[in-house]
Order: sequence, then C-alpha cells, then structure tokens
Amino acid sequence: MSGDKEFKDLPEGWKWVRLGEVIEEVNEKVGKKDLEPVAIGVNGVKKRSEIYYKDLAEDYSKNKVFKTNNIAFGLGSNEMAIGVNIFKKDYCVSPAYKVFELKEQNALYFHYFFDFFKKVVGVNFLILSARQGKSVDFEKFVKEYIPLPPLPEQQKIAEILETIDNAIEKTDKIIEKYKRIKQGLMQDLLTKGIDENGNIRNEKTHKFKDSPLGRIPEEWEVVRLGEIFNIKAGGDIDKLSYCDIKDKRFQYPIFSNTLENKGLYGYSDKFTYPENCITITGRGTLGHAIPRFEKFNAIIRVLVLIPKFEMNIVFISEYINNKINFIIESTGVPQLTAPKVAEYYIPLPPLPEQQRIAEILSQIDQTIEKEQQYKEKLQKIKQGLMQDLLTGKVRVNKLVEEEEKWTEIYKQFYKNVKII
Repeated sequence: MSGDKEFKDLPEGWKWVRLGEVIEEVNEKVGKKDLEPVAIGVNGVKKRSEIYYKDLAEDYSKNKVFKTNNIAFGLGSNEMAIGVNIFKKDYCVSPAYKVFELKEQNALYFHYFFDFFKKVVGVNFLILSARQGKSVDFEKFVKEYIPLPPLPEQQKIAEILETIDNAIEKTDKIIEKYKRIKQGLMQDLLTKGIDENGNIRNEKTHKFKDSPLGRIPEEWEVVRLGEIFNIKAGGDIDKLSYCDIKDKRFQYPIFSNTLENKGLYGYSDKFTYPENCITITGRGTLGHAIPRFEKFNAIIRVLVLIPKFEMNIVFISEYINNKINFIIESTGVPQLTAPKVAEYYIPLPPLPEQQRIAEILSQIDQTIEKEQQYKEKLQKIKQGLMQDLLTGKVRVNKLVEEEEKWTEIYKQFYKNVKII
C-alpha cells in the first residue's frame, strides 16, 4: 500500500500506520436473539429480511456482536466484504466474519475509506489466498500500511461525503415515490381510461363492456397487435455504415436487444424504419417495448412495430410493458417472433384519449428521468470528492477551525447542484 500511486507524496499532517494500530479484533458472542442480523457488503452494511436468520448459526451463541464503530471483514465468492457499522444500534454477524473495533478513529471516515480503497490495503492478497484454497492470513492483513489523516480531518471528510450520500438517498426516495404514483395510475389509466373532463372512468358514471381483456370502457376497441402494426425483425448493419458516435454523417440510431441506454447500439448513415414506431426486445429481457420517435435501425432480432395508422406509441408501449405477459414455449434459446407478438390483444381507446393517457404517464416519466439524472450527477460529484479528499489532494484539516472558509469551499463543491 505504501507504494500506491495515489500517495507518492503523503499530505502534510497525514501518516502511515499499520492497520493493526487502529483496529483491534473483538470476539464478543451474541448469546441471544435480540440483535438483528445483517449482510456485510463491499460498500458497507445492508440490512436483510428475516430470512437472513437462516444463514446465521442456529446456535445464536456462535454469532458475533457487531457494534457501532466496529468493522467486519469476510470473503465472498469474488471479493472481500468490508462492512463498517455506522448505525445507532448493534447487530449480529456470522461467526465466519472477523470483527474489529476502531481505536479512537472516525467510523464513518473508514466506511468511505474502505469503499474507495477496496482494491488495495491487502484486499487483493486476501482474494488470491481464498482462490488458492488457503486460509486468510489476517495477521498479515493487519500489518498492511494505510494513509491516515488526523481525527478532525477524518471527521470533516466524513461530514462532506455524508452530505452527498444524504442527497442521493433523498433523491432515491423521490424516484421511488414517483414510480409508485405511476404504477398506481397505470392500473386505472390502462384499464378504465380518462374521459374528456380529465376524470378516470368508473362503472357508476360511465358505460363499460365485456371484452377478451375483461371489462373496458364502451368507447374502446380490442385489437390484436398484428391488426394495427406491421411487425418486422431487425437484421444486420453493414460495418461501413456504422459508427460508435453520432455525427453529421452517422445520425440515425441503431437499437439492439439490451435495455441499457434504451438499447442504443451505435449510429448509421442510413435508416430502415420511420419515426413513431415501437421496438420490442426479442431476446434477453423479452417483450420490453420502447417508443421510437426518430428514424432508426434495429439489429439482433429486435422486433419493430410499424403502425398501420395514427396512434399514440407511448400508450401502446406502456400497455405492452405493464399488461402483456409474453409466453415463450420454445425449449431452445427464448426468443420472441413477429408472428407470436402479432397474436396478442390490446385495448385501443380513441386517439384523443390515448394521447391524454400518454401525456399523464410521460409527465411522470420526465420527472423520474430528471431525478435519475440528478442522482447520477451527485454520484459523479461523490466520486470526485472521494478521489480528492481521501487522498489529501483537497485538504479540509484547517477548515475545522475556519468555519467561514469551510462554508465557501462547501459552496464550491456544490456549485450548480441543488441540495434537497
């Protein structure tokens, strides 16, 4: 660790210490069931459901107490699990973990330290030992050197990073809230619709009828996808017509079966399909529909639904994703085909109503997307701060005494970033 490229010059006031100088192994046993079990993850401690009790020793006296400010180390199948208990209560962990107590150090700082440096500080040595079938040599591990700032600087670093984490956590809650709102609305909008006055229909005030899809508003039709779409499968793209990035020549997106980045594979200098189509994943995650508003290409057996007349592709896509369960009977590699997709029924409200429903759902999607982009921005800021603060490139030790200066630095860190 002492030769790590992050620390060619140790920051002033920092020092190299052996890990064993700041942590000490403890072996306190639980002895009773009043402590919650936890799962130790590489990035910290994550609570599990009640079922996790089955993974702990049935004899609770064998389980270890995992107190606040303790660190637990254990090896998973691929990498070392490091958990720092930064919570306000004690837990218990399997006897397979090594539990250490921090000696007059900031636990939250070490939580971020091990998150950032999880590939150093002896971790690679431990993984190698495990893969070779050897027992983990913790005696050697605690002799590893780590760079350590003074305690006041640890506390200030932890405070800064915790502020970012709190903002990320609040953003996650906002995203989940809007996802729940959308899910609740879809249940009504995709089965009952919304009238011209903006009210969700009900059978007391509106007429409904029986259909192959159940009770639906009287104004709605039921059609097979093959009746309203021409359905084709994506093919190959000429390498000479392909580019990784968009430019003046290569301006038409190419979509594949992946859901990552909405299936974007690259760009082409020509297109196969017009605007306002729908793509459906035919392999991998089967049956996921995405509305496509621009001219595009499709590859690797992505299914393309080309409307035969004007309709709202957002409404249709939402219905496919939330109401259709594509059944694949093949014993080989699961794959959706155009003839199979063509068989499925969907409801078809009048076009103005399709548009009203789509507008409501799209507004929620835009809010979710905005919050997700904000979360990604916060995560990038956090990574940059960890890089600067945990290596001493940006110093905060003097800011403990100089609160006015600290406030100015704080503003610089979060310039152009809203804090929830």
